Amino acid sequence: MINNLVHRERGVMHPFWVIVGKEISDQVRSWRFIILLFLILLTCFGSLYTSITNMGNPAKAPKPDDAFFFLRLFTDTDGSLPPFHVFIGFLGPLLGIGLGFDAINSEQNGGTLSRILSQPIHRDYLINAKFASSLIVISTLFFAMGFLTMGLGLYLIGIPPSPEEFLRIIFFLLLSVLYVAFWLNLSIFFSIRFKQAATSALTSIAVWLFFTVFYQLIVNLIARAIAPSQMASPDQLLAYQQFVINLMRIVPSQLFADGTTTLLMPSVRSLGPMTMEQVYGAVPKPLHLGQSLLIVWPQLTGLVAATVICFALSYYSFMRKEIRSR
Repeated sequence: MINNLVHRERGVMHPFWVIVGKEISDQVRSWRFIILLFLILLTCFGSLYTSITNMGNPAKAPKPDDAFFFLRLFTDTDGSLPPFHVFIGFLGPLLGIGLGFDAINSEQNGGTLSRILSQPIHRDYLINAKFASSLIVISTLFFAMGFLTMGLGLYLIGIPPSPEEFLRIIFFLLLSVLYVAFWLNLSIFFSIRFKQAATSALTSIAVWLFFTVFYQLIVNLIARAIAPSQMASPDQLLAYQQFVINLMRIVPSQLFADGTTTLLMPSVRSLGPMTMEQVYGAVPKPLHLGQSLLIVWPQLTGLVAATVICFALSYYSFMRKEIRSR
C-alpha cells in the first residue's frame, strides 16, 4: 500500500501496468496476431455477407411481429458459410492459443525471464500481466468486431437494434471473450509446463482438436452402446437423452454453443429434452433477456469455473517454477 502511494506521488506507473503495456504492444505488433486477426475478420465479414444476403430474400423479409430481426445478422446463413457465432466458436480458441502458447517459455528460453524477475517486482505480477494483457487484446478485438458488424448491418438493412437486442449482443460478446479466455489460460499453463514453445503449441492444438472433433465421436459411440431398446419407457428415454447431453456439455465448445444459441435466438426455450407435460400449454413466443440468462446460467457458470481452474493451475505452476539465469 505504501509503495503504491509512493509510486503515485512520484508519477511513476505501477510495475504491473508497465508489463501489461509492454505485452500488449508486443502482441499487437506480432505477425501471428496480424494473421489471426486477418483470418477472423475475413471469415466474419463473409458470414455477415451471407446473413445479409439471406435476410434480403423476399421469402425471409422482416415481418411486423419479428421483434428480433437484427439478431439474424449473427445467426442467419444461406448455406455457403456458417453464421457469425459459429466462426467465433471455431476460430476463437486459435486466437487464445496463439496469444498464450509461448507466454512464459519464450521469455525463459530467451533469458529475459530471470532478468525481469531480478527487478524489485512481485513474481505474480508477470503471470497476471500476461493474462491481463491478452485478455485486453481479445476483449478489444471482439467488441470492435461486434460493433463493426452492428454498424454495417444497420447501414445495409436500415433497421436499428432494439435495446434488448443490443444487450443480447453485448452478452454474446462477453461470452465469446470468456470462451477464448479459457483457451488462453490453458495455453499459458502449457507454456509454463513445457520448455519448448512448439511443444506447448502442439499440445494446446491437440486438446482443441480432441474437444472439437474426436470427443463428439467418442460420445456418439458411447450413446450407441448404451442406447435403450425400442420398448423402453419415456422416463428411460428421457434419462438417456439427458445423460448424452451432459456428456457433451463437458466440452467448453458445447457450453459456448448452448450459450450463444440461447442469447442470439430468443425463441429457444430449453437446451434439453422436454416432456409433453412441459410443452403442453406453453406460449410460442420469444423469451425475455432475463429468462434466456436463467436458461444459460449453468453454461456461463461452467465456462467461468473452467477458466478460473486453468488460471489457478497456471498461477500455481508459475509461482513454484524454478527459474535460473542463463
